[in-house]
Amino acid sequence: MKRLLFLWMLTASMMAFAQKEVELQEVTVQGSKVVQRVDGQTIHPTRQQLESSTNGYSLLSKLTLPHLRVDPVMHSVTALSNLGSVQVRINDIAASKEDLLALDIKAVQHIDYIDNPGVRYGEGVAYVINIIVKNPVSGYNIGADLTNTLTSVNGDESVYGKINYGKSEFGVNYSLGYQNFEGTEYEEKTTYELEPGTEYNVLRQQLEGQNKSLDHKIQLTYSLSDSNYVFQSKLSAHRDIQPERSLAKFETYEDHSSSRTSSPVLDLYFHRDFKRHQSLTANAVGTYIHTDSYSEHNEGGNYAYNVIGKTYSLWTEAIYENRLKPFTISLGTQYGQKYIDNVYFGDANASNSMRSSMMYFFGQLKGRLGKFGYMGGLGMSTRYYRQANWNDRFLLFRPKMTLAYPLAKHLKVKYDFEVSQHVSQIALVSDVCIKQNAMETLVGNPEIMPNRVTSHDLRLTYSTPKIMSELQGYWRLNANCNMEKYTRQDEHFYQTQTNAGNECSFFFIQSYNRWEVISEHLSATVYGGIYRFFNFTDDYRHTYTAFNGGANIEAYLGKWTLTAYADNGWNFMEGEHRGHQPAAWYLTASYQMKKNITLSLYAQHPFCSNPLRHKTEVLSRYIHKEASQHSRDLGNMLTLNFTWRFSSGRKYREIQRTMNHRDTETGILQSE
Repeated sequence: MKRLLFLWMLTASMMAFAQKEVELQEVTVQGSKVVQRVDGQTIHPTRQQLESSTNGYSLLSKLTLPHLRVDPVMHSVTALSNLGSVQVRINDIAASKEDLLALDIKAVQHIDYIDNPGVRYGEGVAYVINIIVKNPVSGYNIGADLTNTLTSVNGDESVYGKINYGKSEFGVNYSLGYQNFEGTEYEEKTTYELEPGTEYNVLRQQLEGQNKSLDHKIQLTYSLSDSNYVFQSKLSAHRDIQPERSLAKFETYEDHSSSRTSSPVLDLYFHRDFKRHQSLTANAVGTYIHTDSYSEHNEGGNYAYNVIGKTYSLWTEAIYENRLKPFTISLGTQYGQKYIDNVYFGDANASNSMRSSMMYFFGQLKGRLGKFGYMGGLGMSTRYYRQANWNDRFLLFRPKMTLAYPLAKHLKVKYDFEVSQHVSQIALVSDVCIKQNAMETLVGNPEIMPNRVTSHDLRLTYSTPKIMSELQGYWRLNANCNMEKYTRQDEHFYQTQTNAGNECSFFFIQSYNRWEVISEHLSATVYGGIYRFFNFTDDYRHTYTAFNGGANIEAYLGKWTLTAYADNGWNFMEGEHRGHQPAAWYLTASYQMKKNITLSLYAQHPFCSNPLRHKTEVLSRYIHKEASQHSRDLGNMLTLNFTWRFSSGRKYREIQRTMNHRDTETGILQSE
């Protein structure tokens, strides 16, 4: 009742801002760089933003997208929320890191930022960034993007080349990433309740940790395109090596681990436009992952195990679209098969084979009815899971509705409702037990079922060429959610996941504001929100309130580009874990030496010698734990980026692409 009252009060407060009604247009104001849409925004980067960007990450970091943190040094895009993951696409195909580093900035037309994805997107996707570029039809493009940290051993080197001949394009990309972070400090204070009135306290401290990694990836691409069709094949091979390292060298015991992962991927894509605004798109992705990992610790006696894992998966998708007036209709289906075979040797002796499949049908209608903009969809998904003697099938109807209405010339209100499903990581549903330390064991639960997720999203947006301001109220309910559970037996503690009628929900109120202080020269962004979390089961009731916010300033001074960014991280609570993603602050200076050469210097966490990397708390009635990790190599971190590009004879043509999928989940249960 209180939550319904909260939603009613939020709606009433937003409607109070209403002025005279005007017709809702796709473009809010003539000349505006941000176009408000039913499902998000279309952003037209300025000439200064494009000319000062060296790759896709550099460009996205300058847009300061709501709810996201873009790290142009570590080449990552992170959702600063607990709503789901981020998909980054180029012409509607999911883009890899290598694709973003090799992005032809000159060909970028606009960016579609979808913050309430339709029913056709995959599970757990909260945000979609779709970079629309013109398709080259002639000439060639070669380049290098070299990133090296000056204060520690950390680098990400990428070289690439593309050549177009007639209707064909041939591309190759190779990247090498390496890292050797030293000086990692870890502290864990844990209180175990052995029996009522009896407690056992443990202090685990990391004295001098080290984290090494070496990553190779090569990608070969062939595309064949004409004015009404596109065929693309992409073959990639990935090799990730994390040599034996001391992740945690404690006063009481030592912890060592290593892993090697190899993964070839074949991706086939086809898109065809037909007469009368119709199109058909199909995609098939096959993935193989081979993993060899080792873990060892000696708290309470030596405990060591190896894992040899093999994962095979196939993902297919097909979409029919008809762009009619005044609406667009989309119909599609997705089908996936996954087989996992993980064998544990040593103290965690087990053989774990799992098979899962999913099928999803959906339809979506998007258009305008009078002054209302709308998007409505209905999906139906079925998921089958089998492991040893366990097997389950889960069926869910997944409706989605979005309504947008103009309240005034620059003011619009939008409401979004959706029912989706949450599927646990495959590793958590395995029947394997992994000993974490002398007191704790992590136990998989094959009986975990997916759960239904219901969300309501209400927004009020004010937009002019100079100012864009948004007030958002959001509520999410996870019914019968799979949540963690701690049990105690013979003075030992077991952590597992279970459904058992659990409820995990949260709501937040957030404001996002962007101001063009001096058009095309100086802009500022500030955002912040209050979040409230509820975690209720038969065993515990946890609530938590957090504030999350940040700010960004960009200055374009001829050949120089200066950027300052800061946020306080992301604080949340899920189950019996309270997590604190650390704050981040960056300073960037880029200089365009020549038309095709750019130097950039990034300062991360300046004036801080040992920043927090992560912090978490466990609030179980049996275990109370506070754990935090700091990294000296992330403090006062200076990174130099060198970008060189050369192209000749490039001519472009626009194309449309609509899908892609890649599998990265191995299903291996590992100690923390």
